[in-house]
Amino acid sequence: MDNEVKEPAFKYNHISPAEYLAAEREADEKHEYYDGLVLAMSGASLNHNRIEMNLSIQIGNFLQEKSCEILPGNMRVGTPAQDAYMYADAIIVCDKPKLEDDVFDTLMNPSVIFEILSPSTRSIDKGRKFFFYNQISSLQEYIMIDSRKQFIQLGRKQADGSWMFEYISDANASLFIRTIDFFLPLSAIYKGMDFP
Repeated sequence: MDNEVKEPAFKYNHISPAEYLAAEREADEKHEYYDGLVLAMSGASLNHNRIEMNLSIQIGNFLQEKSCEILPGNMRVGTPAQDAYMYADAIIVCDKPKLEDDVFDTLMNPSVIFEILSPSTRSIDKGRKFFFYNQISSLQEYIMIDSRKQFIQLGRKQADGSWMFEYISDANASLFIRTIDFFLPLSAIYKGMDFP
């Protein structure tokens, strides 16, 4: 039996948004797109997966019978200018989801975005990703959760469009998600994890 060798979805970088979407929808792995540059995504650690699951359970339970919903990290987010397409680790949507086209796989109106920081993604999540996320008018909160220690950076959009950041590291504290009026204890976010 011959082993079939699959041609890579992305042969080169600096491609158009339409070329990216067409290739990404055929790809076996996930890639992000930044103004023509395509970056492959790496796998996630056990702690990363636990945090993502804890967020989905806690926030999902809270949002039952409410108008907002939480979506896991497989949902792609696009910017209005179509200059970036990214995968957040979790997303809260509080309006009817607006999708880019009739393929229904690219969300255009997130209300809250969660990124779980790891050594390989930390600088991108804090820099490049936030630069592009900031273009999305519906986004109200950007929450970065460290996967190696109990530490959260929370950004909130202000009335003038600027962002104010706060930092939470007290294990007994709670993360207040203002968009959904929900206090989430750090102990629930980091449930099942031990840190050195």
